[in-house]
Amino acid sequence: MSAPGPCACALAEKDAATRSGRDTCAIVVAGGVGSRFGDPRGKQYVELCGLPIACWAVLALDRAPSVGHIVVVCAPEREDEMRRDVLGRLRLRCPVTIAHSGATRQESVYSGLCAVPGRAGFSLVAIHDAARPLVRTQDVERCVARVRGDDSIAGAICAVPSTDTLKLVEGGTIVATPDRSFYWCAQTPQVFRTKAIVSAHRAAIWDEFEGTDDASLVERHGGRVVCVKSSRDNIKVTLPEDLAIAETLLQRRLIQEGCGLE
Repeated sequence: MSAPGPCACALAEKDAATRSGRDTCAIVVAGGVGSRFGDPRGKQYVELCGLPIACWAVLALDRAPSVGHIVVVCAPEREDEMRRDVLGRLRLRCPVTIAHSGATRQESVYSGLCAVPGRAGFSLVAIHDAARPLVRTQDVERCVARVRGDDSIAGAICAVPSTDTLKLVEGGTIVATPDRSFYWCAQTPQVFRTKAIVSAHRAAIWDEFEGTDDASLVERHGGRVVCVKSSRDNIKVTLPEDLAIAETLLQRRLIQEGCGLE
């Protein structure tokens, strides 16, 4: 699979995207099977407060002023289901493109990158896991602004400082207790300059390197990535008990927004 090449006739559209401030394409990764979640539907299709989990992630990104297009990555055999049961239940501002997932998350993200509209002038991409339904639009915007405002960095990721004591363990025995002040828990979205993340993924393919997240690919490719402190509510629904926590947090947020409470 190859990434789309540059389009020399796209300058007018690129300038229009820059002027509107919508210079970011969001990629929502919804291709996982969710084996740890234990639901045959896949966790992204399980309902949360009346909508599939993936709906809430798409909605948050659609509301971000910087986002001008959304690419949703899903399994090819579930494209109709994604269109009908997720996207078909939403009224979105942004146009949406469907891309097909690969065997791994990394392959799925690259498929999404290849589907970013080349003529629209999206200089930034925001990569987000559909299993994080509680992402806040303001956190998306803060990451975008951080990258947009600093030419020395290739990306910025939502993250929170670790509050747990960490242990380095070998064979069940603790061998070290590192200073937790140096550790942050990575989240999504992770926002990058489009050229930087595409180059990093291509280098990973060439080297047969599998990273734990997209930031790790950019880091090994020489790009500087920073952390932007985000909400601790931005949890990933991985296990069944995570769904109960997400539902409580989302219900509280919906009540607060509906009542105009801060």
